Amino acid sequence: MKKWFAVIGDPIAHSKSPFMHNTWFHEMGIDATYIPIHVKSEQLEEAVAALKLLGASGWNVTIPHKESIIPLLDDIDPIAQKMGAVNTIVRQNDGSLKGYNTDGAGFVHALEEAVGKNKEKKVLMIGAGGASRGIAFALQQYGYEQIHIANRTVSKAEAIIQELGEGIALSLEQAEKQLDQYGIIIQATSLGLSTGENKLPISLDQLQEGTIVADIVYNPLMTPFLLEAEKRQAKIVTGLGMFIHQGAIAFNHWLGQYPNTEKMMEKLIEQLK
Repeated sequence: MKKWFAVIGDPIAHSKSPFMHNTWFHEMGIDATYIPIHVKSEQLEEAVAALKLLGASGWNVTIPHKESIIPLLDDIDPIAQKMGAVNTIVRQNDGSLKGYNTDGAGFVHALEEAVGKNKEKKVLMIGAGGASRGIAFALQQYGYEQIHIANRTVSKAEAIIQELGEGIALSLEQAEKQLDQYGIIIQATSLGLSTGENKLPISLDQLQEGTIVADIVYNPLMTPFLLEAEKRQAKIVTGLGMFIHQGAIAFNHWLGQYPNTEKMMEKLIEQLK
Protein backbone atom coordinates (compact mmCIF):
# COMPACT_ATOMS: atom_id res chain seq x y z
CA MET A 1 0.00 0.00 0.00
CA LYS A 2 1.33 3.44 -0.97
CA LYS A 3 2.57 5.49 2.00
CA TRP A 4 1.97 9.22 2.27
CA PHE A 5 3.59 11.96 4.31
CA ALA A 6 3.01 15.69 4.76
CA VAL A 7 4.26 18.96 6.20
CA ILE A 8 1.88 21.21 8.15
CA GLY A 9 2.40 24.88 8.96
CA ASP A 10 1.28 28.47 8.47
CA PRO A 11 2.58 29.68 6.02
CA ILE A 12 3.44 26.59 3.99
CA ALA A 13 3.58 27.57 0.29
CA HIS A 14 7.31 28.42 0.52
CA SER A 15 8.30 24.95 1.78
CA LYS A 16 10.70 22.86 -0.29
CA SER A 17 10.00 19.76 1.85
CA PRO A 18 7.63 18.22 -0.74
CA PHE A 19 10.22 18.59 -3.50
CA MET A 20 12.97 17.19 -1.27
CA HIS A 21 11.12 14.15 0.04
CA ASN A 22 9.41 13.29 -3.26
CA THR A 23 12.82 13.45 -4.98
CA TRP A 24 14.27 11.09 -2.37
CA PHE A 25 11.31 8.69 -2.79
CA HIS A 26 11.89 8.65 -6.56
CA GLU A 27 15.68 8.20 -6.26
CA MET A 28 15.33 5.36 -3.75
CA GLY A 29 12.44 3.59 -5.47
CA ILE A 30 10.04 4.06 -2.54
CA ASP A 31 6.30 4.02 -3.31
CA ALA A 32 5.29 7.10 -1.33
CA THR A 33 4.26 10.73 -1.74
CA TYR A 34 4.62 13.89 0.39
CA ILE A 35 2.27 16.89 0.35
CA PRO A 36 2.09 20.37 1.96
CA ILE A 37 -0.98 21.18 4.09
CA HIS A 38 -1.79 24.71 5.24
CA VAL A 39 -2.95 24.49 8.87
CA LYS A 40 -3.80 27.57 10.95
CA SER A 41 -3.31 27.49 14.73
CA GLU A 42 -7.02 27.14 15.47
CA GLN A 43 -7.22 24.13 13.09
CA LEU A 44 -4.32 22.15 14.56
CA GLU A 45 -6.26 19.65 16.69
CA GLU A 46 -8.67 18.96 13.84
CA ALA A 47 -5.79 18.59 11.36
CA VAL A 48 -3.93 16.05 13.54
CA ALA A 49 -7.12 13.98 13.90
CA ALA A 50 -7.65 14.10 10.12
CA LEU A 51 -4.05 13.09 9.32
CA LYS A 52 -4.39 10.16 11.71
CA LEU A 53 -7.80 9.14 10.32
CA LEU A 54 -6.64 9.35 6.71
CA GLY A 55 -3.62 7.14 7.39
CA ALA A 56 -0.63 9.46 7.04
CA SER A 57 2.53 7.47 7.83
CA GLY A 58 4.14 10.59 9.31
CA TRP A 59 4.52 14.30 8.85
CA ASN A 60 6.71 17.30 9.53
CA VAL A 61 5.65 20.25 11.66
CA THR A 62 6.80 23.79 11.00
CA ILE A 63 5.99 27.31 12.27
CA PRO A 64 3.90 27.92 14.36
CA HIS A 65 2.94 24.42 15.58
CA LYS A 66 6.18 22.90 16.94
CA GLU A 67 5.25 23.43 20.59
CA SER A 68 1.44 23.40 20.47
CA ILE A 69 1.27 19.98 18.80
CA ILE A 70 2.87 18.18 21.76
CA PRO A 71 -0.34 17.65 23.82
CA LEU A 72 -1.97 16.06 20.75
CA LEU A 73 0.60 13.24 20.55
CA ASP A 74 0.57 9.81 22.23
CA ASP A 75 4.32 9.68 22.87
CA ILE A 76 7.35 11.95 22.58
CA ASP A 77 11.05 11.22 22.22
CA PRO A 78 13.00 12.22 25.39
CA ILE A 79 15.17 14.73 23.48
CA ALA A 80 12.10 16.41 21.95
CA GLN A 81 10.50 16.40 25.40
CA LYS A 82 13.50 18.20 26.83
CA MET A 83 13.49 20.69 23.95
CA GLY A 84 9.77 21.32 24.31
CA ALA A 85 9.33 21.28 20.53
CA VAL A 86 8.50 18.67 17.88
CA ASN A 87 9.06 18.86 14.11
CA THR A 88 8.60 15.22 13.08
CA ILE A 89 5.68 12.87 13.74
CA VAL A 90 5.93 9.10 13.23
CA ARG A 91 2.84 6.90 13.04
CA GLN A 92 3.72 3.78 15.04
CA ASN A 93 2.65 0.25 14.10
CA ASP A 94 -0.24 0.42 16.58
CA GLY A 95 -1.48 3.70 15.05
CA SER A 96 -0.24 5.91 17.88
CA LEU A 97 1.67 9.12 17.15
CA LYS A 98 5.22 9.75 18.39
CA GLY A 99 6.97 13.12 18.16
CA TYR A 100 10.68 13.80 17.51
CA ASN A 101 12.81 16.92 17.06
CA THR A 102 15.33 16.73 14.22
CA ASP A 103 15.92 20.51 13.95
CA GLY A 104 18.71 20.76 16.49
CA ALA A 105 20.82 17.84 15.27
CA GLY A 106 20.18 18.94 11.68
CA PHE A 107 21.45 22.45 12.45
CA VAL A 108 24.64 21.32 14.24
CA HIS A 109 25.42 18.80 11.48
CA ALA A 110 25.02 21.55 8.84
CA LEU A 111 27.02 24.13 10.86
CA GLU A 112 30.00 21.82 11.38
CA GLU A 113 29.83 20.62 7.77
CA ALA A 114 30.06 24.26 6.60
CA VAL A 115 32.64 25.77 9.00
CA GLY A 116 34.04 22.91 11.10
CA LYS A 117 33.82 22.47 14.87
CA ASN A 118 34.09 25.74 16.80
CA LYS A 119 33.04 24.64 20.28
CA GLU A 120 35.28 27.20 22.01
CA LYS A 121 33.41 30.15 20.48
CA LYS A 122 30.71 32.11 22.31
CA VAL A 123 27.30 31.58 20.65
CA LEU A 124 24.47 34.12 20.33
CA MET A 125 21.03 32.76 19.45
CA ILE A 126 18.48 35.33 18.28
CA GLY A 127 14.93 34.20 19.06
CA ALA A 128 13.39 31.97 21.72
CA GLY A 129 10.80 29.92 19.85
CA GLY A 130 10.64 26.19 19.13
CA ALA A 131 13.50 26.18 16.61
CA SER A 132 15.76 28.19 18.91
CA ARG A 133 15.03 25.86 21.82
CA GLY A 134 15.82 22.78 19.73
CA ILE A 135 19.09 24.23 18.42
CA ALA A 136 20.18 25.42 21.89
CA PHE A 137 19.77 21.94 23.39
CA ALA A 138 21.53 20.31 20.44
CA LEU A 139 24.46 22.75 20.65
CA GLN A 140 24.80 21.94 24.34
CA GLN A 141 24.58 18.21 23.61
CA TYR A 142 27.37 18.53 21.00
CA GLY A 143 29.66 20.38 23.42
CA TYR A 144 29.05 24.10 22.80
CA GLU A 145 29.17 25.54 26.34
CA GLN A 146 28.85 29.33 25.94
CA ILE A 147 25.29 29.89 24.72
CA HIS A 148 23.54 33.26 25.03
CA ILE A 149 19.94 33.78 23.87
CA ALA A 150 18.50 37.18 22.94
CA ASN A 151 14.79 37.75 22.46
CA ARG A 152 12.31 40.61 22.32
CA THR A 153 10.55 39.06 25.33
CA VAL A 154 13.53 38.28 27.59
CA SER A 155 11.51 35.98 29.87
CA LYS A 156 11.16 33.49 26.99
CA ALA A 157 14.94 33.42 26.57
CA GLU A 158 15.35 33.05 30.34
CA ALA A 159 13.05 30.00 30.31
CA ILE A 160 15.30 28.20 27.79
CA ILE A 161 18.48 29.17 29.66
CA GLN A 162 17.00 27.81 32.90
CA GLU A 163 16.24 24.49 31.21
CA LEU A 164 19.74 24.37 29.70
CA GLY A 165 21.21 24.95 33.16
CA GLU A 166 23.83 27.36 31.78
CA GLY A 167 24.14 30.44 29.59
CA ILE A 168 22.75 33.99 29.61
CA ALA A 169 19.43 35.51 28.49
CA LEU A 170 19.46 39.08 27.21
CA SER A 171 17.41 41.64 25.32
CA LEU A 172 17.88 42.36 21.62
CA GLU A 173 19.27 45.79 22.55
CA GLN A 174 21.88 44.24 24.86
CA ALA A 175 22.85 41.75 22.15
CA GLU A 176 23.36 44.56 19.61
CA LYS A 177 25.70 46.43 21.95
CA GLN A 178 27.94 43.42 22.65
CA LEU A 179 27.74 41.71 19.25
CA ASP A 180 31.53 41.85 18.89
CA GLN A 181 31.87 39.32 21.76
CA TYR A 182 30.38 36.45 19.76
CA GLY A 183 32.12 34.02 17.41
CA ILE A 184 28.88 32.40 16.23
CA ILE A 185 25.57 34.23 15.69
CA ILE A 186 22.44 32.26 14.83
CA GLN A 187 19.27 33.94 13.51
CA ALA A 188 16.56 31.54 14.71
CA THR A 189 13.35 33.49 14.03
CA SER A 190 11.10 33.41 10.95
CA LEU A 191 12.24 36.90 9.89
CA GLY A 192 13.51 36.86 6.33
CA LEU A 193 11.14 34.17 5.02
CA SER A 194 10.13 34.85 1.42
CA THR A 195 6.54 35.06 2.72
CA GLY A 196 7.29 37.16 5.81
CA GLU A 197 8.84 40.39 7.06
CA ASN A 198 11.89 41.64 5.20
CA LYS A 199 13.79 43.19 8.11
CA LEU A 200 16.67 42.41 10.46
CA PRO A 201 16.04 41.09 13.99
CA ILE A 202 18.98 43.17 15.31
CA SER A 203 21.48 45.72 13.99
CA LEU A 204 24.80 44.25 12.84
CA ASP A 205 26.80 47.45 13.37
CA GLN A 206 29.07 45.77 15.98
CA LEU A 207 29.62 42.56 13.97
CA GLN A 208 33.27 41.53 13.77
CA GLU A 209 34.87 40.41 10.51
CA GLY A 210 35.18 36.61 10.33
CA THR A 211 32.27 35.92 12.71
CA ILE A 212 30.25 32.82 11.78
CA VAL A 213 26.70 33.99 11.00
CA ALA A 214 23.96 31.42 10.40
CA ASP A 215 20.26 31.73 9.56
CA ILE A 216 17.66 28.98 9.91
CA VAL A 217 15.57 30.44 7.04
CA TYR A 218 16.46 28.78 3.72
CA ASN A 219 13.95 30.38 1.33
CA PRO A 220 15.30 32.80 0.22
CA LEU A 221 18.75 31.20 0.34
CA MET A 222 20.38 34.54 1.22
CA THR A 223 18.16 36.33 3.74
CA PRO A 224 18.44 40.07 4.46
CA PHE A 225 20.31 39.10 7.67
CA LEU A 226 22.89 37.02 5.80
CA LEU A 227 23.29 39.62 3.04
CA GLU A 228 24.05 42.29 5.65
CA ALA A 229 26.48 39.97 7.48
CA GLU A 230 28.22 39.10 4.21
CA LYS A 231 28.81 42.82 3.54
CA ARG A 232 30.63 42.93 6.88
CA GLN A 233 32.93 40.02 5.93
CA ALA A 234 31.26 37.36 8.09
CA LYS A 235 31.41 33.61 7.36
CA ILE A 236 27.93 32.76 6.10
CA VAL A 237 25.96 29.57 6.83
CA THR A 238 22.61 29.48 5.03
CA GLY A 239 19.60 27.61 6.42
CA LEU A 240 19.65 25.09 3.59
CA GLY A 241 22.03 22.62 5.26
CA MET A 242 19.91 22.50 8.42
CA PHE A 243 16.76 22.07 6.32
CA ILE A 244 18.22 19.15 4.37
CA HIS A 245 19.75 17.35 7.36
CA GLN A 246 16.68 17.72 9.60
CA GLY A 247 14.65 16.31 6.69
CA ALA A 248 17.04 13.41 6.20
CA ILE A 249 16.87 12.51 9.91
CA ALA A 250 13.04 12.64 9.73
CA PHE A 251 13.13 10.45 6.60
CA ASN A 252 15.23 7.93 8.53
CA HIS A 253 12.72 7.92 11.42
CA TRP A 254 9.91 7.12 8.97
CA LEU A 255 11.56 4.62 6.66
CA GLY A 256 14.78 3.41 8.32
CA GLN A 257 16.97 4.72 5.47
CA TYR A 258 19.21 7.81 5.21
CA PRO A 259 18.90 9.64 1.86
CA ASN A 260 21.60 11.36 -0.22
CA THR A 261 22.02 14.87 1.25
CA GLU A 262 24.89 16.05 -0.98
CA LYS A 263 22.96 15.58 -4.21
CA MET A 264 19.92 17.27 -2.62
CA MET A 265 22.04 20.28 -1.64
CA GLU A 266 23.01 20.75 -5.31
CA LYS A 267 19.42 20.43 -6.51
CA LEU A 268 18.01 22.90 -3.97
CA ILE A 269 20.76 25.49 -4.45
CA GLU A 270 19.94 25.39 -8.17
CA GLN A 271 16.23 25.88 -7.42
CA LEU A 272 16.61 28.61 -4.81
CA LYS A 273 19.05 30.68 -6.87
